[in-house]
Amino acid sequence: MKILVCITHVPDTTSKIQFTANDTKFDTTGVQFIIGPYDDYALARAVELRDQTGGTLTALNVGEVETEPTLRKSLAIGADDAIRVNSFPKDSFFVAKQIAHYAKEGGYDLILMGRESIDFNGGMVHGMVGELLGIPSFSPVMKLEVEGSTVKMAREIEGGKELLEAQLPLIAGCQEPIAEWKIPNMRGIMSARTKPLKVVEPVSQETQAEASSYQLPPAKGSVKLIDKDNVVELVRLLKNEAKVL
Repeated sequence: MKILVCITHVPDTTSKIQFTANDTKFDTTGVQFIIGPYDDYALARAVELRDQTGGTLTALNVGEVETEPTLRKSLAIGADDAIRVNSFPKDSFFVAKQIAHYAKEGGYDLILMGRESIDFNGGMVHGMVGELLGIPSFSPVMKLEVEGSTVKMAREIEGGKELLEAQLPLIAGCQEPIAEWKIPNMRGIMSARTKPLKVVEPVSQETQAEASSYQLPPAKGSVKLIDKDNVVELVRLLKNEAKVL
């Protein structure tokens, strides 16, 4: 079985975010980048499935040269080889076009990625790739087992979970607890240096959306403490100030 895992290159969740050029560009100065946490789950499950089936596992990222350390980490965790599409990930549609092209060209049976990236949180790429390739796409997937050409999944839905079966090839947007994150060991880190990382040019520059500006969320407001027995005052504040009643 040939598995493709799509990796995002995102700021660490502890990073302090700032913008430049009149709030039109993200300032990367001093920011630590990591594999997207949901992609980490997808990669961990892909390594397990590759080991079970004796197949191959390729990691793919759409990004410029600064994303290569992130791709190398995926190789250290267990990917056999990697592809970097040499372009800034302009929007979800642009990224999906690149993934769909190389997935079709490589004849992959299973495409895994995170349910969403943690920078833009769009959660659209897996669905777009499925549409472009004409194959099923499921998200968010909490459990995934492969038996021959049949894939059994548990998907999170409002108020519970849904059990599904589908045939390969397919796409899954993954989340916890599909697998435990894997930390690269020294052997993996050393082998990642010699594993192939192929750089390719984008097949299309077509985009559907463009960010015009960014802004930070508003600062947290002050907190009013109400005595637990003062129900009348609590209701008044919720109704007249918070306006949630």
